[in-house]
Amino acid sequence: MDHTRATVEELAGFDALIDARSPSEFAEDHIPGAINCPVLDDQQRIIVGTLYKQVSAFDARKVGAVLVARNVATYIETMFADKPKGWTPLVYCWRGGQRSGAFTHILREVGWSAKRLTGGYKSWRGHVIEQLAVVPQALRFTVIAGPTGSAKTRILEAMQQQGQQVLNLEALAAHKGSVLGDLPGQPQPSQKMFETQVLSAVQQFDPARPVYVESESKRIGQLRVPDAVFQGIQDGQWLRVQASMEQRVQFLLRDYDYFLSGPELVTQLERLKESCGGETVTRWKGLAQARDFATLVGELLAQHYDRFYLRSMNKHAEGADHSRFATNDLSDAGIAALAREIGARSDAT
Repeated sequence: MDHTRATVEELAGFDALIDARSPSEFAEDHIPGAINCPVLDDQQRIIVGTLYKQVSAFDARKVGAVLVARNVATYIETMFADKPKGWTPLVYCWRGGQRSGAFTHILREVGWSAKRLTGGYKSWRGHVIEQLAVVPQALRFTVIAGPTGSAKTRILEAMQQQGQQVLNLEALAAHKGSVLGDLPGQPQPSQKMFETQVLSAVQQFDPARPVYVESESKRIGQLRVPDAVFQGIQDGQWLRVQASMEQRVQFLLRDYDYFLSGPELVTQLERLKESCGGETVTRWKGLAQARDFATLVGELLAQHYDRFYLRSMNKHAEGADHSRFATNDLSDAGIAALAREIGARSDAT
């Protein structure tokens, strides 16, 4: 048995998780709570890789060893300088090979009980895929449905503040779920990072209590909702929020104020040509340029979003009896009151 290695199942037993991969690898996905201490940064990896291909493996390893030793020494002098002898870090790289092996060896030579993750990040990724197929099946999803502008995400946020279990997929995906749902200056995470975040969230839930989630399509922006989560939503108890067109328009004017007043709106409307026609989109562009946002939002709801919502609801709810929650108040106070009503009625059933 190799006492310098550990498995994914042992992650919780360590004081720190050290990701020895490059910053770009770390940015794509990493184990929750890990800190990035690359033994080779992105540029250094290119240098070593080029030497390996164009000169020789020996020359590449020689240069790589210098860079790795120098980088690890810097971490010891700075980030780890105050760590006591009993500190127990776990180091991982892509496959649990040379990068984490070298890092772990140096830390152990100092006197810390460092270990490296068997299989590296790849073993973690396999764990995520495996658990995402299992954990959601034990949960009881209660689905907040309603046409665009019904404040579904805000209702979920209010319910979370009120102590309910909430899986906010749009927050994790950094996207509002609609064709115009991109968030300004906030790119979506990678698919791998999204799945890691979803797993981290669902693992915290008590299966004996409902988990509230928004009705979502299979994709949120560029990201795919994990299969078991999507199926859990389809099989869950659906609650329909009903609000007037006027209330929905006013809510969206507030919720999308950053987007309506920005330069991206006219460009993004182009994406609706296929479903709504060029003549209609041209009209909408004119409304946007004239800053008649109330009319624009009303027409977008009536002619685009509501059509697709009704189609998806009819497909899902053929003959289903959904609980309905009507409201004429989508202000912050009205949303909080609606969230309490939904939570109270669900808890009583």
